[in-house]
Amino acid sequence: MSYPLRRAAALALLLPLLLAGCGGGGGPAGTPVFRAGDSPGSSGGSTSGGGSNGSTSSSPDPAGPSASFAQQCAANNTLAAGNLRTSTLDTEKKWLRAYFDEAYLWREQVPQVNPSQSAYSGADAHAAMDAYFEALKTTQTTDTGQPRDRFSFTYPTDQWTALTRNAVEAGYGIEWKLTSPLPPRQIQIAYVEAGSPADRAGLRRGDQLISVDSVSADVGDPFGVDALNAALFPDSADAQHDFTFARGGVTLRQRLTSAALTKTPVPISRIVTTPQGTRAGYLLFNDHIAPAEGQLITAMQGFQAQGVRELVLDLRYNGGGYLYIASELATMIAGTARTAGQAFETLKYSARRSAENETTPFYDTSCILVGNNCTQEQPLPTLNLTRVYVLAQSGTCSASEAVINGLRGVGVDVVLIGGKTCGKPYGFTARDNCGISYFPIEFTGVNAQGFGDYADGFEPSASGTAGTRLVKGCSVADDTGRALGDPAEAMLATALGHVDKGSCPVLPSAAAGARVQNSAIGEGAAAMTLKRHPARSNRLLVGR
Repeated sequence: MSYPLRRAAALALLLPLLLAGCGGGGGPAGTPVFRAGDSPGSSGGSTSGGGSNGSTSSSPDPAGPSASFAQQCAANNTLAAGNLRTSTLDTEKKWLRAYFDEAYLWREQVPQVNPSQSAYSGADAHAAMDAYFEALKTTQTTDTGQPRDRFSFTYPTDQWTALTRNAVEAGYGIEWKLTSPLPPRQIQIAYVEAGSPADRAGLRRGDQLISVDSVSADVGDPFGVDALNAALFPDSADAQHDFTFARGGVTLRQRLTSAALTKTPVPISRIVTTPQGTRAGYLLFNDHIAPAEGQLITAMQGFQAQGVRELVLDLRYNGGGYLYIASELATMIAGTARTAGQAFETLKYSARRSAENETTPFYDTSCILVGNNCTQEQPLPTLNLTRVYVLAQSGTCSASEAVINGLRGVGVDVVLIGGKTCGKPYGFTARDNCGISYFPIEFTGVNAQGFGDYADGFEPSASGTAGTRLVKGCSVADDTGRALGDPAEAMLATALGHVDKGSCPVLPSAAAGARVQNSAIGEGAAAMTLKRHPARSNRLLVGR
């Protein structure tokens, strides 16, 4: 699915409450690999963990290996380099069909598709190829009826590289929270990137969107929803839109101009105190992108120097990114004595590719990625904790879920505070062709105990059980009425109270008001899905 071309429909299933971040996998050196989500028992044409909807018969065999059609691009494909535009869209489709057969985890479930249909043609080569890509995905569903493959996507290669390597993304510096896909949606600002256009305009966490360009946040038709998404998530810099917000009964109007923003993946690292006086580290971690590594190391060095014995890891907006960063973070939390020689995550491909199955270890040295290469391998600081509190919601995805699963795999007591995570134990390797990066799901991952069956997300439970998706913890919603890192914010307050009592605390009335949202939603209006860059909702792998 092409994120710039249409709303991220796959993420509708992942992000009903908020917009979040992502995680990684394994592959040959210099190859970015990404991570997505469902039953680790699935391989090749198997359908474990879910039923079947629609046809699962294979499309006709590919015309040959993908290499025989690679970088032979259509004349109208403006994403491809000019010297490669010497072929036709039909050749690009042959490459894609062959690549699906070689790489896709569910290659035997590719539906019958006629590539010459008008839906997969036209003047817009990217739109045509994206539509064909979508048509090749399995129609299988999970046990709860969700599409098994709701994570595969396509993206322009140059835009993908800009974010994953340099943390650069066009926008206003706003992380949006969507309470409901249908009116009343209650779209709020979850946080604001420091120094961004939104920050300079004085906007802040908790501001509620009323309208943008005179389109109501509760617009009920598909065209209006498209207009909202186009304004909330501009595809380029210098896009101007007029916003109206409400804050405490006051109306705020701001014209915002998008800019190319460099994200700060670790914006908060501080010491907080429980009601009974226990000191704990609080770390807000939003993106597993390359610049995060150095920031995480600095934060952990600070916690180590201050003798931190309790840690609250805030992943509520972190959908994933590079898996090696997730592995390093887990090592810094658990220490090397517990993790040495253990698998952080083992990647399992289709039966055709079983020889490629590989293990990502708990890395105990830094990488500091430059290009596709590690440049500074130094011992990581470690806290040697036996317990960690993880703040999570539906936007906690992929590599962030790998942190949870990897730590549980070596016996670290993970206490989950918040809500159910997105459910993404799958991943893929980026493959570029004719200016488009393709990401069909290729593998599933399991921890050191062989568990990875959390397609429906990790969920806090009073009686969490090892080897299941139920994790010991407390259900509480994101409290946008308070700043992130405020000890009185509902999710953080719950974690700190649990440190003292060993059970879910009863919060003061103001914090208790931030309850988990009711799943019931209205009818008769177009559902809205918040769009977010796929690098923030996947697993990426770099060979080390």
